[in-house]
Amino acid sequence: MTHSEKVRHPVTLDVVCQGDAWEMGLAQGTALGKKIRKALEVFTELEAVQLAKARWMPLSVFRRLAEFKAKKILTRGLTETLPTANARLRGIAKGARLTPRSICLLNAMEPVMSDLTQVAVVPVAAACSAVAVTKTSSADGQPIVAHNFDYLPMVRPLYTLRECRPQGRLRSLEFMAAPMCGAVDGINEAGLCITYNYAHTTDGKRPAPTLSMWIAEALATCRTVVEAAELLTRATRWGGGLLMLADAEGNIASLELSSTKAELRWPRSGEDRIFHSNRFHTKTMRPVEVAEEAVFSCRAPQALRDRRIHQSADVRDCQFVEKFMKVDCFDSAQIHEVMSDHGPEGRPSADTICMHSDYWHTTACLQFFPGQRKLRAAYNNACEAEFVEFAL
Repeated sequence: MTHSEKVRHPVTLDVVCQGDAWEMGLAQGTALGKKIRKALEVFTELEAVQLAKARWMPLSVFRRLAEFKAKKILTRGLTETLPTANARLRGIAKGARLTPRSICLLNAMEPVMSDLTQVAVVPVAAACSAVAVTKTSSADGQPIVAHNFDYLPMVRPLYTLRECRPQGRLRSLEFMAAPMCGAVDGINEAGLCITYNYAHTTDGKRPAPTLSMWIAEALATCRTVVEAAELLTRATRWGGGLLMLADAEGNIASLELSSTKAELRWPRSGEDRIFHSNRFHTKTMRPVEVAEEAVFSCRAPQALRDRRIHQSADVRDCQFVEKFMKVDCFDSAQIHEVMSDHGPEGRPSADTICMHSDYWHTTACLQFFPGQRKLRAAYNNACEAEFVEFAL
């Protein structure tokens, strides 16, 4: 990445949303309208989208079909289950001067694409890595969480940091893409931190809020790891993921989720840290994970074809065992060194924690400090990150 590329994607607090859900959505849509409308252009440029549509079908028709599918599913799933997310979606659409169905598509792209193409895995969702340490393994006696968000570089201009001030609820700082009513990562005024890694699951889709929507809800209503895990576990949800949870009391855990199953994984006895990439660790969740030897098919983008789906996650998990689990104590710089790792030979690739590949890259890096209610973020590969700090 060149210096000029870094300048084009600075980390700033892009929008402050306050009031009820619709007012928060309206503020986001109004402030980020240009980015949100750009997101629809990015959608049509994605190789996965080009491959998903029938050759005879105009792209405009395929997008409209995807939009109607997304709106139908999300409207059914949100109206009763999570009305605040439904109201925020409508507010974003109003502020951005777009139809609600377009905003629905941008908030449910991965599962909708999978439904339209009838394949188990659509490689729009990407790879990520996350770690957390408790007070006892932190140099300053405070828990730390770090997250590498691995995605397509063309999506980086859409990245957004927002401050949410929901009426009668908890304030939070959240990282997301401009059209999202939910959040990828965030930390709230109580010190609860949540980060989101995608998982490859097979137990289907149903009308329900996406995991990112539930993350935003948890940040608005929960104060501890236990409270957030209880909310997210009982939630009717759409999608699969691994969420890193931490709170100001120093608790850390990894929550493994699919549309139908959930399991909370605490650090093992005697350990004061935890990590995950994109593979489930618990026996409960393995039955709904894509098969061990599954490979990306000819329907996937060229760079991924014939590659084993779990290859990168398996290798990165092994690197975490070597680089993360065997260090006695961490400060933020040492955590960042782990997240910048390029493997035993120092060659960055699709299989390294700091990811550089022909398709996905580490496009954003975040560190969270629950005890201080602050985060640090950079929209770069981890090895080139220049963090900017924000606090509640």
